[in-house]
Amino acid sequence: MSKTNAGNFFEDFSVGRMLHHATPLTLTTGDASLYRALYGTRYAVQSADSFAQRIGYPQAPLDDLLVFHAVFGKTVPDISLNAVANLGYAEGVFHAAVYPGDTLTSVSEVIGVKENSNGKTGTVYVRTTGSNQRGETMLSYVRWVMVRKRDAANAAPEPQVPDLASAVDASALGKAVPALDIAKWDASLSGSDFFWDDYEVGEKIDHVDGMTVEESDHMLATRLYQNTAKVHFNQHTEGQGRFGRRLIYGGHVISLARALAFNGCGNAFHLAAINGGRHVAPLFAGDTVYAWSEVLDQAEIAGRTDVGATRMRLVATKDLPCADFPYKSDDGYADGVILDFDAWFVLPRR
Repeated sequence: MSKTNAGNFFEDFSVGRMLHHATPLTLTTGDASLYRALYGTRYAVQSADSFAQRIGYPQAPLDDLLVFHAVFGKTVPDISLNAVANLGYAEGVFHAAVYPGDTLTSVSEVIGVKENSNGKTGTVYVRTTGSNQRGETMLSYVRWVMVRKRDAANAAPEPQVPDLASAVDASALGKAVPALDIAKWDASLSGSDFFWDDYEVGEKIDHVDGMTVEESDHMLATRLYQNTAKVHFNQHTEGQGRFGRRLIYGGHVISLARALAFNGCGNAFHLAAINGGRHVAPLFAGDTVYAWSEVLDQAEIAGRTDVGATRMRLVATKDLPCADFPYKSDDGYADGVILDFDAWFVLPRR
């Protein structure tokens, strides 16, 4: 019997199967520093204990996407080691703040399977839960991924596609944010004078700045998250594949776009929920990422007068500045668009 793990193929998945992922990961201030070095993120709540404590946090929480990547990375050896592509996200909720010293583990349940028409691949839907050392749920989300079959001749399971919500209910999004003393929110330190009340549905924001990605960036990032996907690591195999080179992890693109969004949304300090997301096109080393956002909705959070929720579409492009807000055309997504990300963000209210 082989002692190595070749990963699961499409025919290994069945609805209801539970996957308990290795390895527990304790996140520290070192992880936070590496994350900041990779993306240059500047949100004040996650950057400074003094700022966070002044408004009501016990200390600066870890960046929400660092938590997402850590939970996601655990799932790769069991779900997407043999993936062709990660296709989308839904029903993602950050249930509680994660602090340095917390240890995260991940469990996934298969909630849907559907063979593709080529008979060589299939789509697998999973709901993943990330918990801390006390067993408290910190993050949950659904993703679906295209996975290779071990043998195209193998019988496919009966297709089951889950019915997923188009958006997370905004009324319950404040759980990860303690009661804040917004009177002590210092806009000169947060870097933005724009609060929840200042954004309007339909408004579009060009985040202006661009960031060029190097091979060292995404390789360090995927190792930081313990993401073992072959398409990110192994140039020997990927050089013979569809693109002839390694793909940059889609989550790396999300974090780049989120960091760039500081310019225009500097007080959107908490990513509260992921309504949906799609990696539209691949990104490679040497490409420059730009981003823009559109305000889709504004919502009050039940029982909260200190913060509100803003739903934004965050769009990332490669080698394409966003002054004219590139998104979709009659033929689909515009050339250069690489990410379409729909999320709820929490901002302070005036």
